[in-house]
Amino acid sequence: MKISELAKAAQTQAETIRFYEREGLLPQAARTESNYRSYDQSSIERLAFIRHCRSLDMALDEIRTLLRFKDAPSAQCGDVNTLLDEHIDHVTKRIRELKAMEKTLKAMRLQCRDAQLAKDCGILNGLVEAAHQPTASPQPRGHIQGTHR
Repeated sequence: MKISELAKAAQTQAETIRFYEREGLLPQAARTESNYRSYDQSSIERLAFIRHCRSLDMALDEIRTLLRFKDAPSAQCGDVNTLLDEHIDHVTKRIRELKAMEKTLKAMRLQCRDAQLAKDCGILNGLVEAAHQPTASPQPRGHIQGTHR
């Protein structure tokens, strides 16, 4: 099947498929004589696996590691267990951060109960004030390569 057919079957954008190929998560597709990419059922299954891992907020390096084990079914999976334990720790930390963020946002919301002029908005004024405090700058919280290892 062509990339457009794979995209439709896997409910994924063609550009995402190309990205996963560049990242080495999907093998480079065979090419037809007219230079179209050609995929088979295994591509759909691999893409579904990748998408599911992404839905669990796994980083590309984590998925790459999992795919190496998936591609070597006779290998021991101790490193998979470790990877998942570290990812669980990451998710747990992120949940704490999100709860703290929710608390901050709710407190901020109390600063402006009714609609008024923007210059008098407690939320906007509080955000401006916090942005000028050196410790108020949010730290990168994304799922960054090397977070777990």
